[in-house]
Amino acid sequence: MTEEPNRLPDRPDAFELPVQGSDVLSDVLRTIRLSGSMLFLVDATEPWKSHAPATQAFARAVLPHAQHLISYHIVVGGQCWAGLAGDPMEPLAEGDALVVPQGDAYALASAPDAPPSYGDDDAVAFFRAMAAGELPSVVQEGGSGAAHTSFICGFLGCDARPFNPILWALPRVMHLHRVAQPGDRLSHLLAYAIAELRELRAGRRDVLLRLSELMFVEVVRRHLSGAATEPTGWLAALRDPLTARVLARMHAQPAHAWTLDLLSEAAGASRSTLAERFVQLVGQPPMQYLAGWRMQLATRLLAEHSMKVRTIAESVGYASEAAFSRAFKKYTGASPQTWRQR
Repeated sequence: MTEEPNRLPDRPDAFELPVQGSDVLSDVLRTIRLSGSMLFLVDATEPWKSHAPATQAFARAVLPHAQHLISYHIVVGGQCWAGLAGDPMEPLAEGDALVVPQGDAYALASAPDAPPSYGDDDAVAFFRAMAAGELPSVVQEGGSGAAHTSFICGFLGCDARPFNPILWALPRVMHLHRVAQPGDRLSHLLAYAIAELRELRAGRRDVLLRLSELMFVEVVRRHLSGAATEPTGWLAALRDPLTARVLARMHAQPAHAWTLDLLSEAAGASRSTLAERFVQLVGQPPMQYLAGWRMQLATRLLAEHSMKVRTIAESVGYASEAAFSRAFKKYTGASPQTWRQR
């Protein structure tokens, strides 16, 4: 998919990308530019149904510069039903979460057959006003029934292109049970978030956006801790000793002149064993993964820095601006300058 770069030797004076050693998950979360969009609390009494259209209907309205929106919902009191639009709904109890990584339409409700009380246009208008800070952070919803449910709703923006392995790894919907338990990190974050949502304090908006990011990362970490039960996928690869070592090497030194021989030597495995295991778990060969990751790093540098394209090319392992530009356009469909202008 990408042409082979004219690789540079290691150069101590080359631009250093900020990485966290072998913490591949942190490296990816930072480079895909994960950012909070909105966080609010819903207090609902039955009967009620809270639904959202596909995020393409409102993403540009709530976070114009984000390529993609992820939503998650954590039940902090009571119970409900949740699922994607058109799919069977599943029960959620206190401490459970619904995560919608791919932007599908979804709903949470007091019962699987609860009717909606508003339309998609109303939902889009609500999200636009909530993201602009024009609505209270605690939303009252539903009827006059006795059963009460509270849940936190978080929305985050991120880059989906050209290369986001976390999005690849996550399914269309995740029903996570007991993701928050009394006394654990996520329960403390939830308590902090609820206190901020219910009180009017200076700086609250920035605090809530950072909390929305922290809670999502903690949910992903919980999912990662259970990825051993999944036979394949990028998150499962982070748990596999061989592929984890290779991913850590590539992410720690993305501009290094890596070859399959060097990666297999660094991982302590044969070429064939490494290639087979990497493809089995990650879904593509190591060098193809590295080429895609270099392109993602390059798009971040193009978006966030004013450095010359040649400097960015060297930073991600290309010896010339021309070779980098050809590879970049082949991978993304746009030249580096066009991408930067967008």
